[in-house]
Amino acid sequence: MSKLDAVFFDLDGTFIDSAPDFHRLVNQLRAQEGMQPIAYAALRPSVSHGGAAVIRSAFPELSLSRQEQLLSWMLDEYAANPVVDSQLFPGIQALLNWLEAHEITWGIVTNKPARYSQPILEALKLTQRCHTLICPEDVSRTKPDPEGLFLACQQTRSRCEHSLYVGDHERDIVAGRSAGMRTIAAGYGYLELGEDPLSWCSDFAVDCSQQLLPLLDSLTSIGLSFSGENIHKA
Repeated sequence: MSKLDAVFFDLDGTFIDSAPDFHRLVNQLRAQEGMQPIAYAALRPSVSHGGAAVIRSAFPELSLSRQEQLLSWMLDEYAANPVVDSQLFPGIQALLNWLEAHEITWGIVTNKPARYSQPILEALKLTQRCHTLICPEDVSRTKPDPEGLFLACQQTRSRCEHSLYVGDHERDIVAGRSAGMRTIAAGYGYLELGEDPLSWCSDFAVDCSQQLLPLLDSLTSIGLSFSGENIHKA
């Protein structure tokens, strides 16, 4: 069996469910603006695209200048307390324990700035366990460019062709494939309505986060091919 060196994760929508905190902050802002709360399901898909997209989704009728003011307030509040309602997706903690027990490196490669990403790992008590955290400040080109994944492998002394990348957006799969990694599409993440993660051409896809551990366990048990051809398993 070809050894699995490392598993790298996208952050929001893959590793951590951060949408509840954005939903809470947005509805605080809507109350201040004299508006009714927005439904969680309506806001959730925008979280994958960053804070500006969240504000645009929640306040489409407001002027650009007002949206920018609300965005600044929301991001300051979020930076101060990024983990109030957020939590690891179900099964992720067990997966990390399994990876560590099998001496498989794991890390995070995200387009989320370090200002937010680092405090999240600290709040979840994962800073010392995470082998690498790659944020936009660490690279010249963010995903879908593979630069961050190459850097993650360099920092952890892992081989790209013997690594996996898990993400909930097509840009994650594009980045992983461009880096020569096997990829897993997280179909439980912040997808747009009607979006089909199977269309991203990942090597594997899961419908819920609890499926990641049995998938990796089965792959390491049967022997995962790292020859580079697509296998498209869901």
